[in-house]
Amino acid sequence: MAARGRFYTSTSGFSAGGRGAKAQKRLAAGNIGARYCCNLRRLWYNVHMVNIGNSWDDILHDVFLSDNYAALRGFLKAEYRTRTVYPDMHDIFNALRYTPYEKVRAVILGQDPYHGEGQAHGLCFSVKPGVPAPPSLVNIFKEIRDDVGIDNKSPYLVPWAERGVLLLNTVLTVRAGQPNSHRGKGWEEVTDEVIRRLNDRREPMVFLLWGGNARAKKSLITAPQHLILECPHPSPLSAYYGFFGCRHFSKTNAFLTEHGFEAIDWHT
Repeated sequence: MAARGRFYTSTSGFSAGGRGAKAQKRLAAGNIGARYCCNLRRLWYNVHMVNIGNSWDDILHDVFLSDNYAALRGFLKAEYRTRTVYPDMHDIFNALRYTPYEKVRAVILGQDPYHGEGQAHGLCFSVKPGVPAPPSLVNIFKEIRDDVGIDNKSPYLVPWAERGVLLLNTVLTVRAGQPNSHRGKGWEEVTDEVIRRLNDRREPMVFLLWGGNARAKKSLITAPQHLILECPHPSPLSAYYGFFGCRHFSKTNAFLTEHGFEAIDWHT
């Protein structure tokens, strides 16, 4: 038994006998191989994966190392190489980039990006400066005007994102002219994890779920400290069935101030 103990616990025991030396070499080779694989994976992550540049990098680190995201990334590489895809690949994660995890006070969930040229830039419902507001955003601005008296003109919603409104689509890319063309390719698993991790946060926030796709995410929001506001989508096809008059903007601010947080400035 003493000899067996030396075999497993003494480094000199590995070099003394043939079996011990071979075992030591196999163990060392295994450790080197494991470290090599780990380092290779880190290198692959650093070179090819997302660099949001804020707290989301750590919070979603395992998501971007998952097999699901590896498959999604392979699909996107082919799509961007062979198709016209929106938004620009450097804008895909703008929603997370503009609104760090700890700064989120409200979440507006969209569907997938605008599929017209020059519109999408990584924030749901927002378009670039100088681009006319799409119909859904026109209706959002109408509700804001009726609800809180703000008459917005700029369709560029980055100021909202910088004030803590996470403008997140459930699918983050789309082929030109083909709405929902990247649905079911893996984005849903990524954005579901974003919602789950926000749900886990202790500080209260508001989730605004507009339309069927967004409302389907309600089951992911289980923590009692958060507020969920639901209504139909602001699209012209459904806005008159409950989006107009929902008063979600004033309700969001009432909830935040009741919990000791600053109200959101809905000006753009």
